[in-house]
Amino acid sequence: MFKPSLLHHSSCGNNSCTHVPDTFGLLCWNVYKNNQNNPRFQQFLQSESHKRNVDFMLFQEAAFQDDHTFELAHYSYDGAANLEFRKKFYGVLTASKVESDDAKAYLSEGRESLLGPHKSLLQSYYSFEDGSSLLILNVHAINFRENQRYSKELERFLHLLKEHKGPMILAGDFNSWNRKRMDKLLKITQELSLRSVAFEKTGKVKSFMGKELDFVFYRELELVEAEVMDDHKLSDHNPLFVRFKRET
Repeated sequence: MFKPSLLHHSSCGNNSCTHVPDTFGLLCWNVYKNNQNNPRFQQFLQSESHKRNVDFMLFQEAAFQDDHTFELAHYSYDGAANLEFRKKFYGVLTASKVESDDAKAYLSEGRESLLGPHKSLLQSYYSFEDGSSLLILNVHAINFRENQRYSKELERFLHLLKEHKGPMILAGDFNSWNRKRMDKLLKITQELSLRSVAFEKTGKVKSFMGKELDFVFYRELELVEAEVMDDHKLSDHNPLFVRFKRET
């Protein structure tokens, strides 16, 4: 039987970096639970993480276990599970070359449909060399519920993030597939002074009913490059790659 889990999984990679570099790469991807099912997945991640020098990987619908995750050397992991089945957990997971200073796992207050699972959120903090903090919220937003419930869940983002002073990234699969959902998402991000990464290949970003679902929002960072990676054939979503530079 599927059941929700509040368990926060965390593991530290070997030779993790001590701080976030002033310029860093981030990959955001709904992997559709394929990271442990498709043998090509690890090879793809190994190649891209090396080629693009990826410091953070934000996954949604990831499968993970305490003893077997993504097998990426030098990455630490924090995961927020919303499903547990046969000793395997599913949810959002953030892999980083910098060990998090703090990470908190959350479940959505509402469920997907009457008897469905909750969705999970992961709030993580990382330090720059000068001791200031980068906050990252990895999101898989509720999907099969009415707009009112969706709006309430997004209000929680505001509650979790509004006290943070400094650089911030809000990214993931927002299931923003109608006008009211999109309007609410934009309202919340505006209140947090967040900008949306604009990707040139907008048609390659996962969409439903003409609305994009996957986003990377940011503040107090300079956007260096952004790309939709569409040559993988590993998920129904395309990974979003972004490189940021810290504002001076």
